[in-house]
Amino acid sequence: MSEYRTDKITNHIKELSANFIEHEAGPTSLITVTRVLLSADGKNATVMISVLPREKEQAAYGFVRRNLGELRKYVTKGLKVHPIPFLSVEIDEGEKNRQKIDELLMQK
Repeated sequence: MSEYRTDKITNHIKELSANFIEHEAGPTSLITVTRVLLSADGKNATVMISVLPREKEQAAYGFVRRNLGELRKYVTKGLKVHPIPFLSVEIDEGEKNRQKIDELLMQK
């Protein structure tokens, strides 16, 4: 798969995932789709999320995991590629580390 096609697919999955989560999630936490990792063969995609406040992270992660089937249906309607990648979700640890560094820098 070409790099241009991969970027286009990952960006579209990111947008669709963010829209789905925005409409389905409750107002108790802010769930942000930070990036999407697509496998080389295009059959698997990992949606990376970050959650604020951090105390709600596990609840938000559980919500997204429980709704992966609905998310995949939503992505299928908006994404015109075949096959539609199998979706999984993970907490973006890189984003959490970046936020921690920002907090430490603000203390100085």
